Amino acid sequence: MPEEGIETQELKERLEEAQEEARGLPWLTWLSLSTAILAVVAAISSLESGAYANDAIVQKDDAILHQSKADDGWAYYQAKGIEKTVYATQARLTSDPALAAEWRASSERETEERAEIRRHAEENEQAVSEWNERSEHSLHLHHQFARSVTILQVAIALSAIAALARRKFAWWISLAVGGVGAVFFVLGVLAR
Repeated sequence: MPEEGIETQELKERLEEAQEEARGLPWLTWLSLSTAILAVVAAISSLESGAYANDAIVQKDDAILHQSKADDGWAYYQAKGIEKTVYATQARLTSDPALAAEWRASSERETEERAEIRRHAEENEQAVSEWNERSEHSLHLHHQFARSVTILQVAIALSAIAALARRKFAWWISLAVGGVGAVFFVLGVLAR
């Protein structure tokens, strides 16, 4: 039984030593708090990075969809041009005036339809440009937040090293690196 008392006494002494050591290093509390803040900013930045990566993909898909519609429109526009030419040629070559008038009317109708088809194709090309720009902007924001996450993770690792080694200088370095990560985060927020 006396051995248990000795072990308990040793444990109490060690706890008291640890408490005295902690009182001698109050910066460790601030290190813990700053690391927690860095982790929160890194988590938010990571969410933003992922969201903008997804947005970029969806916007690029929309650009591809509009490009497909524009390509279809231009193909239809060309087909209508061929039809117009065929009707005009038939109108010139026929000796029947009634048939020639009918084919000229068909040729004019094709000309009018072509104008509408061209307008839609041009609108889709404009949409392609807009969706591509949006996608590029979202991808830029994704990269901005991804840089922030990476730098903040390095800062958190440096904080852990500072805590384990009990080196205040390493903590100051982690704060500086974390500040750089925070700048990238703020730049991403402002670039929205």
